[in-house]
Amino acid sequence: MSNEKEKNEASDADERRTPQEEPADAPGASDPDGGGSGRERGDGTDLPGPDIEEPYPDRSEEQGASDRLDEDEELLDGSDLGSEVHVDSDVEIDEEEEDNLLGGLQINSSADIEVPDRLVDQVIGQDHARDIILKAAKQRRHVMMIGSPGTGKSMLAKAMSQLLPKEELQDVLVYHNPDDGNEPKVRTVPAGKGEQIVDAHKEEARKRNQMRSFLMWIIIAVVFGYAILIAQALLLGIIAAGVIYLAFKYMSRGSDAMVPNLLVNNADQQVAPFEDATGAHAGALLGDVRHDPFQSGGMETPSHDRVEAGAIHKSNKGVLFVDEINTLDIRSQQKLMTAIQEGEFAITGQSERSSGAMVQTEPVPTDFVMVAAGNLDAMENMHPALRSRIKGYGYEVYMDDTIEDSPEMRRKYARFVAQEVQNDGRLPPFTDEAIEEIILEARRRAGRKGHLTLKFRSLGGLVRVSGDIARAESRERTRREDVLQAKARSRSIEQQLADDYIERRKDYELTVNQGDVVGRVNGLAVMGEDSGIVLPVMAEVTPSQGPGEVIATGQLKEMAQEAVQNVSAIIKKFSDEDISEKDVHIQFVQAGEGGVDGDSASITVATAVISALEGIPVRQDMAMTGSLSVRGDVLPVGGVTHKIEAAAKSGLDTVIIPKANEQDVMIEDEYKEQIEIIPVSHISEVLDVALAGEPAKDSLIDRLKNITGSALEQREVGGASSPSPQ
Repeated sequence: MSNEKEKNEASDADERRTPQEEPADAPGASDPDGGGSGRERGDGTDLPGPDIEEPYPDRSEEQGASDRLDEDEELLDGSDLGSEVHVDSDVEIDEEEEDNLLGGLQINSSADIEVPDRLVDQVIGQDHARDIILKAAKQRRHVMMIGSPGTGKSMLAKAMSQLLPKEELQDVLVYHNPDDGNEPKVRTVPAGKGEQIVDAHKEEARKRNQMRSFLMWIIIAVVFGYAILIAQALLLGIIAAGVIYLAFKYMSRGSDAMVPNLLVNNADQQVAPFEDATGAHAGALLGDVRHDPFQSGGMETPSHDRVEAGAIHKSNKGVLFVDEINTLDIRSQQKLMTAIQEGEFAITGQSERSSGAMVQTEPVPTDFVMVAAGNLDAMENMHPALRSRIKGYGYEVYMDDTIEDSPEMRRKYARFVAQEVQNDGRLPPFTDEAIEEIILEARRRAGRKGHLTLKFRSLGGLVRVSGDIARAESRERTRREDVLQAKARSRSIEQQLADDYIERRKDYELTVNQGDVVGRVNGLAVMGEDSGIVLPVMAEVTPSQGPGEVIATGQLKEMAQEAVQNVSAIIKKFSDEDISEKDVHIQFVQAGEGGVDGDSASITVATAVISALEGIPVRQDMAMTGSLSVRGDVLPVGGVTHKIEAAAKSGLDTVIIPKANEQDVMIEDEYKEQIEIIPVSHISEVLDVALAGEPAKDSLIDRLKNITGSALEQREVGGASSPSPQ
């Protein structure tokens, strides 16, 4: 219905326009479809107009179009999307050596690996998300991708623009409305026709201005000659010439106003448009109308010339990508929802103080596929109706952080290095040993044994820093030593702060790594995502002046406070001391402004309190991390690799970790000889290792075993499985 309405309005506008106003060579100027041999009036009769000659397609072009169509159909079927790693013809994959870090690739450097041309073939991992993108592209569905930063959300969105079915792209023109200047007319024409129409109007306007200028100078010459030769009044002749000049200049503005504004130009667009509207303000997203400081007196700019397209209009027939969707204000989300539903959205001034606020165009096409993205918190501040619209007419997909390690995946990671080198354009190729070190780092950053990280943005940063180091040394290839040096240089801010924190503690002798102390335990914590620190915990038991209570300090957050409460249940169960008339003070030493969050210090708190209650010292050459159940089971925690490395940096000899986390340990080679790792599954095992003073410790451990009874014996004899990660 909207197309018929536009055509009727176009015919009405043609009836109102005089032949002098319409350029003689404007191809399809009044035809919304830009085709046909002329223009039609409202009664169906043809108005004079030029024919638009289309170049006859060459057979090679037709064959190329057919080949591209076959490729598109193959893409939409989901076949061969990054499933293989191609190398030069003289390079082979040794199936007998698939277990090595390169997955059997027999290469000398990354230059031997072929990088796919199509973006969708470069996607590594995220098989589920890739399948969703394929289906959504084929059916033109909206998609919302939620996941950690750097997992490939924007890359998949760009790939989707290349996968969309071929459709006729459109140019959008905005015309002056002679009936109401504040409501410009909107016309759509096939891509490439917009420039022709604008150029034709400009040429016609130029010719009219030339005729007016020629006529103006003739009139000025006649008037000036009459004033000098006949009236003999030079001043009067100059004044008359000035008035005539200004009058003609004022009249010429009317013809300039007839030149349409090319709002959206897709003439050079070979694939569906892709617009990244991440963080866009209302005007950039929804379109805007510029303010006009000269609004009268013949100096004003026509309203249609001040109209600016928004990302929703530029992405018509393509993809609109909005990352961190929750950062858009609610009004913008509401209007975005309207554009999705209606498929068109009028442009008006976004500022109420601007003269553009009085202008509102006819609806402009917004037939785009929306790809929204964000972290897990993005769904909290997202407009419920907008999310419902995406979910009801599309897909929601969660992006994986890791993927199972396999020879095929390791080959893809080698290709990832080659892709980064090619995309950067300035990095020297990586040797096979350098690629192996990158893959090792991918394993380490995964935090899970048998997995590889899918956070390629940070991994790509390591590739670029390594290449920069090699390039600074004028080497032709990036070596393993460059990657190792880059790992030290490309530390995160949190890691740099953590290392500085450890060094400062050494200066003030705050890190105790030898001897035995009652009620003091070296705990471990994670700063940021990839930085570990040693966090001592101290406990003291004092007589209470009222009902006994557990008091914990160190800016504990909710989860940490709950962990302390759970520990108090274990203390009551495993200790002979009556704590109903005692206060148990727990201090997280120098926790910092960020405080303590999470429950990974549970076994640390329990050990410190039991040590203080029983008067048994704790070894200070060791540290520990782990969560606790109320029954004394040690549960898995996160960041064990970074915590172990922090303990090694601090000069400690032993680290206690949950047995369930044993498979997640991926520490650097330099720390393997420095520290002993002891996995445990019950609090009694923690105390057996951590407490010093044999007679008192043995008595406490025996008492704990008597309390826990058959549960511990079954674990020791039958080897019962440790608790699963929660």
